[in-house]
Amino acid sequence: MTFQLENETSSKYPLMCVYWDFKANDEKGGWSSQGCKWERQDSNSTTSLCVCDHLTSFSVLMSKFPISLPWLDEIGYVGVGVSICSLMLCLLIEFLVWNSVVKSNISHFRHTALVNISLSLFIADCCFLSASFQAGKGSKLCLALAMAMHVSFLAMFFWMLCQSIMLLHQMIFLFQQLRKKMYLSFSFALGYLGPMCIAIGTYIVNPSKYHRKDSCWLTYEGGMNGSIFAFVLPVGIIVIINTFTLVVVISKLLRPSVSEGGKGDEMETVKSIMKAVIILTPVFGLTWALGFLTMIFDLPETFGAKAVHYLFSILNSLQGLFILITGCFTEKKVRDALLIRVNSVYAQPSKSETCDSVKK
Repeated sequence: MTFQLENETSSKYPLMCVYWDFKANDEKGGWSSQGCKWERQDSNSTTSLCVCDHLTSFSVLMSKFPISLPWLDEIGYVGVGVSICSLMLCLLIEFLVWNSVVKSNISHFRHTALVNISLSLFIADCCFLSASFQAGKGSKLCLALAMAMHVSFLAMFFWMLCQSIMLLHQMIFLFQQLRKKMYLSFSFALGYLGPMCIAIGTYIVNPSKYHRKDSCWLTYEGGMNGSIFAFVLPVGIIVIINTFTLVVVISKLLRPSVSEGGKGDEMETVKSIMKAVIILTPVFGLTWALGFLTMIFDLPETFGAKAVHYLFSILNSLQGLFILITGCFTEKKVRDALLIRVNSVYAQPSKSETCDSVKK
């Protein structure tokens, strides 16, 4: 917030640069000036800017304002760190098993989407960690990181939408195959050009209010105003579409149990549904629906509001780990191909052993 300097010095009650600390007073909350200071806009300016350089919790991505709760920052950063390592492993596994696993158009579509989802989330998570060190410093890098996060997170969701469309087409149009060239062209255009156009367009409309300097993320200005809605609205639409796709998948899985009716078949159907929900939830980004609740609970004073922020931070900061588990380790073809690749490396004789055998 910007104030006139004369108000700060001449007022009987001078302005204080503080923030609401939820950890103060035995976690009851209170005003604190720790990490906050006044900064002049420039040498000739008559105004001063209140800047706070605290770490940013992961829930800020879908919150109206940065939220500070006990251990929320630490949970977010540990989760993002685990997510980055998991995504690196996921991309490595895809590189190693690609030729062994990708045999059909459907598998090619699925693994292409998985690689691009992982890559986009990896870049977004790295930018989030970098932004935490730039927040509050007023550097130009803050704007670049905010835009990179905006594009990367949206790219992740648009590629999730591409995978959802592919699966929906496969479930509804059983005898009509997607053309490989057409689907890939559509996916790359939607997955990367769409987010870039949204981010650049949002910045052009109002460049001065594109990002917050205290969090290096998008702004909220009350009501439906603010650049954050250029992220929240596309995410909301994609989550709704992906939820519809999950409902279609579940309805398809329920059909055999209706016709056969055996208890054993019903148990298998329930297991199939649970497996589908567990596997599709991370790659469809459905846990981000909690973000809309974080926007409602912008001042989390109740137990329910705090629980929403914690759940959002835990589930979504660890999304990379969930993608690794559900996208790679739950698929038998990937496990088998990876095991063959690892065994082939260890089974190869060393150079000295080969020479000895030749001499003999």
